[in-house]
Parts: sequence; C-alpha cells; structure tokens
Amino acid sequence: VQLQASGGGLVQPGGYLRLSCAASGRTSSSYTMAWFRQAPGKDREFVAANGGWRGGGTFYADSVKGRFTISRDSTKNTLYLEMNPLKADDTAVYYCAFRLSGRASVHAVDYSYWGQGTLVTVSS
Repeated sequence: VQLQASGGGLVQPGGYLRLSCAASGRTSSSYTMAWFRQAPGKDREFVAANGGWRGGGTFYADSVKGRFTISRDSTKNTLYLEMNPLKADDTAVYYCAFRLSGRASVHAVDYSYWGQGTLVTVSS
C-alpha cells in the first residue's frame, strides 16, 4: 500500500484547507484510513479515522470535533480531511495512515502504512 498526502499550506486562523491522501496498491474500502498529525517538539497524535464500509465508524479527536470532517471517495481510493475553522494549534505535519482492519483505531501503532506527510501552518 502506498499513500500520497497533499493539500497542506499556509493559512490564516479561521481559514479552510482540504487535505487529500491518494492510496494505491492493496487498498479496499473495507479497511480503515486515518489522519494523524505531529507538531514541532510533540508526539504524533490522532486526528480522525474512517473505518471500513461495513460499519467501521468515523471518529475524531476532541480537539478537532466539530471543525474537521473526514471523508472518503472509494471510487478514487482517496481520503480527505476538511479543516475549518483552523487554529494556530492545528499547525503540524499531517500524515495519512492505512490499517488492514475495518475497525478504526486512535493508536498510531495499529497502522501499518503511512504517507509522507503534508505541512499545515496556521498563522497570521
């Protein structure tokens, strides 16, 4: 499985960004895809996850709930993360991840495949 994240950039507080993660290889809509992020000097943290289509569920970190939306286009094998409104604390490198299970997880160790990361900077 190969993952390619894109869509990061510089945005002002209160702004909007949409991240994309294109998946290729042994992918299936029955497996889980997720977003994590890592701010400078901090550990990688869970952001949002989309479980398999067989009832895997959608989950968000409390810090982004109500502001971020995770979605998936199975026809394009692409995962999205819409972020609005953005805050300075959202500044981080965002990584997409893939898990060979339909059950979503908030733990990075449960994901076997990772994209290269895309930088999101929220600053005025």
